[in-house]
Amino acid sequence: MDRLNGAANLMIVSDLDFTMVDHDDPENLALLRFNALWEAYYRHDSLLVFSTGRSPTIYGDLRKQKPLLTPDVTIMSVGTEITYGETMVPDDGWKQYLDHKWDSDVVLEETSKFPELTLQSETEQRPHKVSFYLEKGKAPNVVKALSKCLEKRGLDVKIIYSNGIALDVLPQAAGKGRALAFLLEKLNADGLGPRNTLVCGDSGNDAELFTVPEVNGVLVSNAQEELLHWYTENAWSNPQIIHATERCAAGIMQAIGNFSLGPNVSPRDIGDCMSSRKVLGPSHEVVMFYIFYERWRRGEVENPKQYMQNLKSVFHSTGNCVHPSGVDQPMHQVIDTLEKAFGDKKDQYYRVWIDGVSFAEVSLGSWLVKFDKWEISGNKSQGCLTKVLVNSKVDAPHHYTWMHLHQTWLDGLGEKDEVSWLL
Repeated sequence: MDRLNGAANLMIVSDLDFTMVDHDDPENLALLRFNALWEAYYRHDSLLVFSTGRSPTIYGDLRKQKPLLTPDVTIMSVGTEITYGETMVPDDGWKQYLDHKWDSDVVLEETSKFPELTLQSETEQRPHKVSFYLEKGKAPNVVKALSKCLEKRGLDVKIIYSNGIALDVLPQAAGKGRALAFLLEKLNADGLGPRNTLVCGDSGNDAELFTVPEVNGVLVSNAQEELLHWYTENAWSNPQIIHATERCAAGIMQAIGNFSLGPNVSPRDIGDCMSSRKVLGPSHEVVMFYIFYERWRRGEVENPKQYMQNLKSVFHSTGNCVHPSGVDQPMHQVIDTLEKAFGDKKDQYYRVWIDGVSFAEVSLGSWLVKFDKWEISGNKSQGCLTKVLVNSKVDAPHHYTWMHLHQTWLDGLGEKDEVSWLL
């Protein structure tokens, strides 16, 4: 969040499973469309928050399985843990706030009296969250009885049932809505409070998000029964909360347009992404290029000879490119290699995305753009830190010439495929 000089333009607060991430979309097309939209138009002046029921352990597992962007804030374990940035620095103030009238040992003691409850795995038991599995038909009676038991023991808790199977016991002060309210208060105190906030969810544990004052909200089209029931009872006439007609990340983009929060057409939805495109800044430039790069290697570009001529005009004739292996090559040589690689990924699952774009004008008309560039080929993914120096053209300030590109492998990714990685 250090990149923000004042109020965030937009803050998106999204659940993950079946909201941002569609587990029924094996190619992650909607998620990749959202990624491109966010990095091209919003990353530089807005905030992305993931609010998930997942614990840190299984949140990390999801990041390894899906092409998720790096959020500015991560709210985990049903609103009981708040962390910041890529290194996930915990908010100790939030931890202390949740300690009031909370004792997980007492919760475990009382819940052991309910044979209907099955304790979830150890990774899902957190300092301020105790989690169980519970059959849907038994949920109403168990929740009612358990609430009375814990109240008699002097605890102030909330019990959340979601996805027709999961029951979480939390401090009363916890939950996704309370965590968001705490975050907003903190951002406002630092002068970073967003001009607009969009909350997004699909299940019962997301309902609290929609109760935070002055937010816009979207239930994705595939929202579950318990959230739809809450919507019917509490929000169907509220124009600030909509039920999208699109699934998951596509529904989030639909809501951005519905509430006029900014651009909502993903660069991935633009067919001709290299020749007749309107570039709006350095971040948009690199997003559009790597979409083209993916399509080129998938063999999806029509008239490849024409496009290659356009590409050669984008890269400076004396520019250079440092491969993540450390090999330094002239850019024209790299482009020649790319030309020969047309369609080399045609018969396999291959996607490219970029994450965490930042840019700064280092001299008049010269921009240094930094981001992580990721590729997935088959079932293997790899990424590198990428730095690009681009110059804007004097007669066309929103057209850029690539002067220099430097890449280094990201740590902890295992074996690298240095042959198929071009740029």
